Amino acid sequence: MSDMSSERQALAARMHEAGVFAHPGWRRAVEAVSRELFLRPGVFVPDTAGRWSPVPVDRISPALAYSDQSLVTQLDNALTTEDVTEAVCGAPTSSSTVPSLVVGMLGKAGIERGHKVLEIGTGTGYSTALMCHLLGAEAVTTVEVDPDVARRAREALGAAGYAPRTVTGDGLLGHPERGPYDRIIATCAVRRVPDTWLRQTGPGGVVLATLGSWPNGAGLLRLTVRENGDADGRFLGHTSFMQARAQVPPPVAGDLAARTAEADSDRTTDLSPSLLLGGGMPAFLAQLTVPGSQVIRASGLGTVLVDAERGSFAQLLPAGEGWRVRQSGPAALWDEVEAKVRAWRAAGRPGIGSVRLRVTAEAHVYRIGDHPALRWRH
Repeated sequence: MSDMSSERQALAARMHEAGVFAHPGWRRAVEAVSRELFLRPGVFVPDTAGRWSPVPVDRISPALAYSDQSLVTQLDNALTTEDVTEAVCGAPTSSSTVPSLVVGMLGKAGIERGHKVLEIGTGTGYSTALMCHLLGAEAVTTVEVDPDVARRAREALGAAGYAPRTVTGDGLLGHPERGPYDRIIATCAVRRVPDTWLRQTGPGGVVLATLGSWPNGAGLLRLTVRENGDADGRFLGHTSFMQARAQVPPPVAGDLAARTAEADSDRTTDLSPSLLLGGGMPAFLAQLTVPGSQVIRASGLGTVLVDAERGSFAQLLPAGEGWRVRQSGPAALWDEVEAKVRAWRAAGRPGIGSVRLRVTAEAHVYRIGDHPALRWRH
């Protein structure tokens, strides 16, 4: 048995011990699909200086290829290991996601033989291959927005012996030509569930996606589509995925210092802005409350919550034992966040599994239990 093969079997065994597999078919898929084929032309690994060091595919060790970790394959929407020879700075924009997370999501989506599946975000194609192994390639459609990423995934899938329908385009639009689907699964994060996904899912079908727009605090959502096209569901846990490119908030134009120079209100709060950055329920609630916002930390400006689309900001600065809050624009962003977090605390700090969502053509309606202050819509 080759080193790659033995490491693949070992990864499957570890995932089995951890209870990752919803049924034995997924273990067989992990044992059969060669992850190294989906790491071409190579991966980037972080160094101690906060940069990314390139590791060409022929230097990827079996232990790295079958480690249960995310392996970055692209930086800044363009760079691959073919483009650089030394460590570089950049933001990851494509990766081979943690295998146990991928397989766990496939199980949580309830994917079974006989299902027709649409995958949003092909990425490297590894998760696509796992579904092809279980369902047969003819049952799988996958959409990738980045042409270069899509090309590499298509080549890797072919090398692995799979030929699903691969589409280059905006995954938020789905792929109606092959619908309706029994399952839609997204490997990118979205701020809102596109109504196109609901329209392309048959009654009783499931949409599984990550909802959230910040690096920390997003949630894994499972929705069941009803006969009338609405969908109901709940959050299964905290997770993190790269944002769907079409839903990345627009860059904050101009000088942040100039943007925050004048405020409509100025008050104090005992809630720390760290709740926006620390993950967990506070960050999760905050981003669902002000979903178009970005969190920016800038020297001398403290922590700034900016909603460029609504022209609003909330700036938090240290003030004694608390914080000073300066706000401006049509939306009082911190007031909205603060009210939600305080209501959540007063309700006993329920976990993410208590958050329900109904999606209609008009709105996303969230609720936590029967608390009036913990029911809101966007």
